[in-house]
Amino acid sequence: MKRFRMHMLICGGTGCQAAGSVEFKEALEAELKKQDASDEVAVVETGCNGFCAMGPVLVTYPEGIFYVGLTDKDVPELVEEHVLKGRPVERLFYKEPSAKELIPEMNDIPFFAHQELIALRNRGVLDAESIDEYIARDGYQALAQALTQMTPEEIVDEVKKSDLRGRGGGGFPTGLKWEFCQKAPGEQKFVLCNADEGDPGAFMDRSILEADPHSVVEGMTIAAKAIGSSVGYVYCRAEYPLAVYRLQLAIDQAKEYGLLGTNILDTGFDFDLHIYQGAGAFVCGEETALMRSIEGKRGMPRPRPPFPAQAGLWNKPTILNNVETWANIPQIISKGGDWYASIGTEDSKGTKVFALTGHIHNIGLVEVPMGTTIRSIIYDIGGGIPKKHRKFKAVQLGGPSGGCIPEEYLDTPCEYDAIVKAGAIMGSGGMIVMDDSTCMVDMARFFMDFVQDESCGKCTPCREGTRRMLQILEKICDGKGEVSDIETLEELSATIQEASLCGLGQTGPNPVLSTLRYFKEEYEAHVIDKKCPARTCVALLDFVVNEEACTKCGVCFRACPVDAISWKKKEPAFIHLDKCIQCKTCIDKCKFDAID
Repeated sequence: MKRFRMHMLICGGTGCQAAGSVEFKEALEAELKKQDASDEVAVVETGCNGFCAMGPVLVTYPEGIFYVGLTDKDVPELVEEHVLKGRPVERLFYKEPSAKELIPEMNDIPFFAHQELIALRNRGVLDAESIDEYIARDGYQALAQALTQMTPEEIVDEVKKSDLRGRGGGGFPTGLKWEFCQKAPGEQKFVLCNADEGDPGAFMDRSILEADPHSVVEGMTIAAKAIGSSVGYVYCRAEYPLAVYRLQLAIDQAKEYGLLGTNILDTGFDFDLHIYQGAGAFVCGEETALMRSIEGKRGMPRPRPPFPAQAGLWNKPTILNNVETWANIPQIISKGGDWYASIGTEDSKGTKVFALTGHIHNIGLVEVPMGTTIRSIIYDIGGGIPKKHRKFKAVQLGGPSGGCIPEEYLDTPCEYDAIVKAGAIMGSGGMIVMDDSTCMVDMARFFMDFVQDESCGKCTPCREGTRRMLQILEKICDGKGEVSDIETLEELSATIQEASLCGLGQTGPNPVLSTLRYFKEEYEAHVIDKKCPARTCVALLDFVVNEEACTKCGVCFRACPVDAISWKKKEPAFIHLDKCIQCKTCIDKCKFDAID
């Protein structure tokens, strides 16, 4: 095996590829060849590193030096200084926003230092397209243990002992689900993976499939042994081409190595795995709709019971878990259920992966022990709100099915019951941070628009109720709302939650209810005062400069794209409404909230 004195690991996740990591990698390889250093330096493309906002990123080993925001123009200096002379390039180091200090080593950066990795244990440290590198990090050891040393009952008991709850949103005990399916009668059973990640701002499952697809393959194969299944499907949306490609490559490699397919590891156990690409319907994240889609039918939920563990795909006993859940299974089998249960809280064990995005410094993928506070994730890991003149307002947890949690609940621990009590849900792990420039009524309108658009239309409460709620929210944002609309929203929410067939409708009103619970004064300002306190809803803005608040800086004048603002030094700006196109550029640029 060839040895190198240095490894340069480049993030090759979708985010970094979009930012130019492919071009950077090509330039780096060309420069190393030019400098006759190719034989001593290995360039490796990994999956998602997690620090998405800083991409493209690169880590050098053995030093652990971490570089951010790279372009192909940085390559000559990087090779000359770091590779050839051993002098790290400081200007490419990460800079902590609060302290403004340069941090050279990856593990010292707060974004990474406060995390604990289980599902993401292989992120950014191996070539996701190499089964050999996965095996080198103890990959498929858990599968070998499960197939050669454990009975199906012992596998299920170990998962039950871990108290792992499904990470797809429902939080149902994984081991209990497996036990139901194991005991269900039937020769043919199915193992399914839900990779149909449709929440706005969510990218947890995609990143795991791109960075560590073998962990999902291994986890599903262990489950197949536990319940007596010979066939499995990964339901992944077609909008994830890189994830689909790497997962299919992992399946092919596992078959070639005898770790998947017929007579796995010479144990007589057979299990085959297929990828089914979904068309992007959010409702297909619901388990019964997902199964109908695989069957070639329209993705619409069906009533339960019977539950999938008794009658799922093609009416056969079926277990379905999401990507993050499957990625935990190999570690639970190899290290034991008690080990996993020792992490987290009494009611929520292990770790949870969150996609941290919105108005925050460090956008990215994070994994923390259950019980970590929302405040710690946003400030210790996320670095807080990026604009100094802005303040934290709320965080949306659980995507369209979740809710907005205000500042007074920032110390809520990330555990299932505590988050529900605060007015949201854990969901699959979306965490959207909002500053005080966000209108909570408009935010509720955005999520209701999403839910209404994604409703399959099968049941009337969801189909018609969400449309009516959206119409009311649009009416309020357009300045035509009435006081009675607020009460109507609450009544509609209760009806839709109670009468809808599946989880989409049952949880769809949550963003409206949570914003009414914590930000009702904003609704009242819209309908009574005909004002949008966050200055977001265009119909409620006058586009007039408040001369008392104006600092006469001229920023709005310089930013206006249509020259609708006049300004002279030491004088307040003036907006010419006949020229104004109401693009809100002036409002976004003004740091003093001087434009109403």
